[in-house]
Amino acid sequence: MKAHQRQLRLRLHSCTTRRHYATKYTAKVTSTSPTGRSLTAEVTPLRSPYPTDIRGYPLPRRHVICKATQILLHHHANQSCPSTSPRPNSNPFLDLSNYLHSLALPLTPSEASEILKSLNHPSLALNFFRLCPSLSPNFQHDGFTYTRLILIISKSSSPDRYELVRSLLSQMDQSNTRGTISTVNILIGFFGNSQDLDLCISLIKKWNLTMNSYTYRCLLQAYLRSHDSDKAFHVFTEMRRRGYKLDNFAYNMLLDALAKDEKVDQAYRAFEDMKRKHCEPDVFTYTIMIRMNGKIGKADESLALFQEMLAKGFTPNLISFNTMMETLAKGRMVDKAILLFSKMVQNDCQPNEFTYRVVLNVLAAEGQLGRLDEVVEVSKKFMNKSIYAYLVRTLSKLGHASEAHRVFCNMWNFHDKGDRDAYLYMLESLCSAGKTTEAIDLLGKIHEKGIASDTIMYNTVFSALGKLKQISHLHDLYEKMKQDGPSPDIFTYNILISSFGRAGKVNEAVKIFEELENSNCKPDIISYNSLINCLGKNGDVDEAHMRFKEMQEKGLNPDVVTYSTLIECFGKTDKVEMACRLFDGMLAEGCCPNIVTYNILLDCLERCGRTAEAVDLYAKLKQQGLTPDSITYAVLERLQGGSHRKVRHRRQSPITGWVVSPLR
Repeated sequence: MKAHQRQLRLRLHSCTTRRHYATKYTAKVTSTSPTGRSLTAEVTPLRSPYPTDIRGYPLPRRHVICKATQILLHHHANQSCPSTSPRPNSNPFLDLSNYLHSLALPLTPSEASEILKSLNHPSLALNFFRLCPSLSPNFQHDGFTYTRLILIISKSSSPDRYELVRSLLSQMDQSNTRGTISTVNILIGFFGNSQDLDLCISLIKKWNLTMNSYTYRCLLQAYLRSHDSDKAFHVFTEMRRRGYKLDNFAYNMLLDALAKDEKVDQAYRAFEDMKRKHCEPDVFTYTIMIRMNGKIGKADESLALFQEMLAKGFTPNLISFNTMMETLAKGRMVDKAILLFSKMVQNDCQPNEFTYRVVLNVLAAEGQLGRLDEVVEVSKKFMNKSIYAYLVRTLSKLGHASEAHRVFCNMWNFHDKGDRDAYLYMLESLCSAGKTTEAIDLLGKIHEKGIASDTIMYNTVFSALGKLKQISHLHDLYEKMKQDGPSPDIFTYNILISSFGRAGKVNEAVKIFEELENSNCKPDIISYNSLINCLGKNGDVDEAHMRFKEMQEKGLNPDVVTYSTLIECFGKTDKVEMACRLFDGMLAEGCCPNIVTYNILLDCLERCGRTAEAVDLYAKLKQQGLTPDSITYAVLERLQGGSHRKVRHRRQSPITGWVVSPLR
């Protein structure tokens, strides 16, 4: 008898009771006994219309999957390509429906799942999923097709992807379709907040599923992403209770979250568990623990962990060294910080700007900036121009000009070519310290190091010379700039006009303004404001007013500084009517006066004895929502006391740098 055949010997009984078999067979009688009481039959089991695997489960038909996918993707590609026009009345789902109806057997859920897997466009996959019940009779989605679509949507960037997934879960609930643990794993990885994660956990109970190791890891990472270290630690505890293992990455993620939340006890429990379960901590693990202890001020514990890391043969990286050094610096352990810095260099670990910042901060805090030379000498092989520039800039910002200059000299002596940023920072530092002679000297020498002086460098020095009223140096440097380059820009001209005006050099200021008009640059509002300030403050109010009109004719709208300056100039020359007229014109032009403008006009009116107008102006000031300052109250006191003295307080304008409050 052949292997695929079964033989049954049937005996006929006269009893009326019949035995019903759960499985039906088709049999062919091959022989009977002479008495007819027995027979021999060859039984052939009913074959499934679908191909099956060795266990008897139907296999998806590959030719059906390929053809259906081709129909859908071909139409989608034609729509996406502008050069290809789809044929009129083309409907991919109608074509697919016609194809499926031409088959002898309907589409199965497993085949639909495979087609979904091949559709790389979320909207196309969603449309196919929705139309499947109409494409084949008696079709019903199962947990696998739902899972496949949820996976596709979770990977998309669609703004409504979360609502789509929730809608699919609702459909599963309505149709009593159970998902698998893979469905839950995908959902956990997709959702990011605790509310949705609670939904995922409820689905596990609802679908009567069992969480596996991968599910726990997904849940752990999801809670960590949502910054819920309490629930993450609870998941970790449950995993360990069930005997599931974590890898280094999962342990480090958990430790990092607990350390950031300063949950020290829980972090140490996880750390000790990591070592007990033969999951060796790595450099990142120790760095996390070192940072945590340093953050809470336990420098000794951090140092012990660092030593333990070295004892286990780990080589610290840049982050590890920086973390340990930051901890020592926080504990004001200068000697240990410098010693660690030396070991860092010995291990050929190149310090970065953060490293030097930590060293600078602790040296400055302990008053030991003199040891910076020791640090620079130790790391000489790693000292490049950008590090020198960083040190110069940082020391300058911290107000340590001498130390910045010493570091700069080291760079100058040991590098054939300089760094532009370092030179610019050094210039700014010298200018801030009032060392303009050294700044001018440096500006004249930087070409020796292959650096071309630029307009920004010159403007930096010009500004310092102007504030110190060093007019001779200012003039000489400007002549050198015109002779050797670079060309002045609008900022250069504005600085020069303001500087000459501050020193009372009206003719020089006017000359610079005329050079500006004849250059490639054109005067802007700041240029006119500086010139008007210069003319008005030096007694030439009429010329200042003419420049004001010229400014308007050229299409430049005067701002609050322009009006405030002119109002003050007219007020000091007792031209009160002109000052009031300018104020009214300012309001008419839509330029809002500030407290400085009101103070100037208030003082002008009070000095001339126009008390009622001053009171009205103060009321208007309050209506505008401005806050009176000390100058305002000083004028009000004089109004109330009836004193009209000519002596006034001086107050520097926060806008122009000039004195725009009453002078005398």
